[in-house]
Parts: sequence; C-alpha cells; structure tokens
Amino acid sequence: MESRGSVPARPPSYEGVWRFTAPAVDVSVPRARHAVRDLLTRQGVPAHDDTVQGLLLIVSELVTNAVKHAALLSPEVAVEVAIGAEWIRVSVEDNHPYRPKALVADYGQTGGRGLLLVREIALEAGGACDVEHTASGGKIIWAALPLVPRAAATAGQAPGNVPPGGIGPTPGTGPAPGTGSAPGPVPATGLPAPGTGPVPATGITSPRPDPSAP
Repeated sequence: MESRGSVPARPPSYEGVWRFTAPAVDVSVPRARHAVRDLLTRQGVPAHDDTVQGLLLIVSELVTNAVKHAALLSPEVAVEVAIGAEWIRVSVEDNHPYRPKALVADYGQTGGRGLLLVREIALEAGGACDVEHTASGGKIIWAALPLVPRAAATAGQAPGNVPPGGIGPTPGTGPAPGTGSAPGPVPATGLPAPGTGPVPATGITSPRPDPSAP
C-alpha cells in the first residue's frame, strides 16, 4: 500500500501583509486606526484584547508623529500591517530623513512623547520597536507585538474573541527587524522585513493584501 506521507500543515488563515497609504493630515489618524481595527476583525486574528488595544494606540501615535513632523517633505505616509502565526507588526513609512530619538527614553524632552509611549507599550507586551532608514532617504518606524502579551501568556489567559474573517496571503519568512534602539534582542517573529514591497494606492479606508507579499 502506497504511503501518502505527512501533509504539510497549512498556515493560519489570518496571516498576511497589508499596505495602504494616507495623506499626511490629521484626519488620517483615526482613519488609519479604524482601518487596522477592521482588518484585524475581518481576518479573524486571534489577538488578545490588550494586544489589539495597544496596537491601535501605536497606530495612532505613529501616524500622528508622521503627520506632525514629516508632512512638509512627505505629503503621503504608508501604513503596513504584517500578521504572522504568533506576532503582529505595524509600521509607518514617510519620506522625511529625520530619525527620531524618542525611541530611546529621555524624559527630559517634551517632544516625542508619543514615540516613548510606543516604546513602552511594545516592551511591556514583550515586543520591540525601532526606526529604520529607507533606500529613498525616508524612514520606517515599526512596532511588533506578540498576539498574546507577555503578562497574559504568563497568566495562561486565552486571546480575546475576534470574529472570523477572510483568508489572507501567507507572509514570507524574511529577516526579523533589526535591533536598533530596542534594548535586548528582537524577537524572531518570522515576519518579513517592513517596507519590502511597493505600496499600492489602495487608500486608507480599504486596506488590501499586498500583492508583492510572498
């Protein structure tokens, strides 16, 4: 009798990479947050409630930072959401070359408090954040969080309930984000590096799977 062998396990249906653009104006902040929230719901991502709330706050802070400090040189920003089996990462890309120092705690500074908050949320959850330069001279600020934050995992809590959604593309297994200003080693999320593909002009209100994602 012929053996069929083992069938490779299918990746979770919620995995994928989505990129969308938004004008660098104030109204894009709540629109970006709502777009990411709707994406998580539609994909049925089994993220803990604390992770979802932290991620949405990070989206707001990163887009706000881009609108306030990069709009002069970057009239448009790109938001990317990468979802893996156990991790989720959000990144915001603009064309301004300035690399913010707020990801390294300096409580004597009055500016960049939003980025300090991003850093604190990521590290408290057991994740990481950093800023990287792009080949075009701009920058990408990203934050990666585990679907179940460190405190909840330690306590043995189950992820919050997220309605099931559609099936997204399987993300690649590219390099994990660099260590940069995030203290300690960056978790091996298995997510592709941020900003590795072209940003389709999908608009902020309708994020779609990135066709360039492997």
